[in-house]
Amino acid sequence: MTDRKTELAENLARVEERISSACAAAGRGQDEVTLIVVTKTYPASDVRLLADLGVRHVAENRDQDAAPKAAACADLPLTWHFVGQLQTNKVRSVAGYAHVVQSVDRPKLVTALSVAAEGAGRELGCLVQIALDAESGERGARGGAAPEQLAGLADLVAGAPGLRLDGLMTVAPLAGGYAGREQAAFERLVELSSRLRADHPTATMVSAGMSADLEQAVAAGATHVRVGTAVLGARPRLG
Repeated sequence: MTDRKTELAENLARVEERISSACAAAGRGQDEVTLIVVTKTYPASDVRLLADLGVRHVAENRDQDAAPKAAACADLPLTWHFVGQLQTNKVRSVAGYAHVVQSVDRPKLVTALSVAAEGAGRELGCLVQIALDAESGERGARGGAAPEQLAGLADLVAGAPGLRLDGLMTVAPLAGGYAGREQAAFERLVELSSRLRADHPTATMVSAGMSADLEQAVAAGATHVRVGTAVLGARPRLG
């Protein structure tokens, strides 16, 4: 192994052990939680090494970085997740490579994604991003819709050509009543997921938790955790 591949393998093993331990503590099977490695700011060469090590889900948050990286890795058996705030002028590009868009938070974005998916002849999985710091009717500081907007957005996604409603996503909020209460925030998301599944039974995905709080996410019932620095190391500075 190269030094970098060895480093990634060791980091990946540590993260997988954390997930395993968290699942055991919560009385869950490890197969109930999927690891998504967030590869933002890292090169396509790292994505290739991760694929060699068995990673099958990767995530990006900026289309200008993700599009060329996905193209360079198109031969790999990967599921690409887009997790960043998404502007409608980037939707056509994202719809060309992403398999799942985790940051759906407004009707205009649903419409744009539907048009782009249809144009590309693809089906896009969509998660409604919930912002637990959002005021009623507003978006959160890191994107996301207020909880009371969930039902309407979910129905829009479910009825939109080219889109598939897969579930919910959140980021632990830095402000508001859930600030510093990561597990409570994730438990709230799981509660919202349970309500969503009453109307949309196949929308079972709950994406929550990152490098610092994946244990709390697993304890709350997340099905997917998004881990970057714990696998890839401290991010290089941009710019």
